[in-house]
Amino acid sequence: MNKTIKILSVAAFTAIFTACSTVPLTGRRQANLVSDTEMNQMAAQSYREFLSDPKNKVVNNTAESRKVKDIGNKIAAAVTRYMNDNGYGNQIAGFQWEFNLVQSPDVNAWCMPGGKVAVYTGILPVTLTDAGLATVMGHEIAHAIAKHSSERYSQTMIAQGLGTLAGAAVTKSEAGYGVFQQVFGIGAQAGVLLPNSRKQESEADRLGLTFMAMAGYDPASAIDFWQRMAAKSNGQKPPEFLSTHPSDATRINDIKKYLPEAAAYYRK
Repeated sequence: MNKTIKILSVAAFTAIFTACSTVPLTGRRQANLVSDTEMNQMAAQSYREFLSDPKNKVVNNTAESRKVKDIGNKIAAAVTRYMNDNGYGNQIAGFQWEFNLVQSPDVNAWCMPGGKVAVYTGILPVTLTDAGLATVMGHEIAHAIAKHSSERYSQTMIAQGLGTLAGAAVTKSEAGYGVFQQVFGIGAQAGVLLPNSRKQESEADRLGLTFMAMAGYDPASAIDFWQRMAAKSNGQKPPEFLSTHPSDATRINDIKKYLPEAAAYYRK
């Protein structure tokens, strides 16, 4: 490894270790190389573009759309209280919560950084109850609270940057470098980015259970929801080691382990 590569490597690892934050509740340390302000601004712009696209019809003034907003606001209020009471208030200082129901057959929901939430009508037949919908929204809000988008963005930057450094160190030949980049890309995806995504999904399950409990929804209802989701998928999923999500059985078993922690907040 030549001097330039050594310097770049040291700089990269220094940036990684000095740009860490802590996930609320779990206490997990994570690398974040992009500021909350930047992520929130990018998310707000993307959210506006999504809502303004004629293909994405926002549902307004229906019982379902009002329920999405009501449940979302209850969870957001509970999360805000928790964050402020536990020294994490600065992490949501730039949040501007929005909750919208979108007409789509897709069984999906998501929350962008900064609290921009979309729930698709296609998931409502699976949520069935207020607690089922709170399970989904608590999980998606947890992704934003835990800064998972920033973490994945940072992981991609790290993977690409370190891959370039390592590739330069292995060989200077164009053919050899191209082969190494292909191998590194596969290795990074299966060995680093996907496992971290599964870790984030499990973390969002844990935080989401607690957040829905804080908002007054029984976290035990989450098991029923995920069992319905498993039945709907009918086993049509990739192997867990090649998936960004835990298997249905893994997820449900983990949720059962998290329930006592969430139930303590529900009783309060």
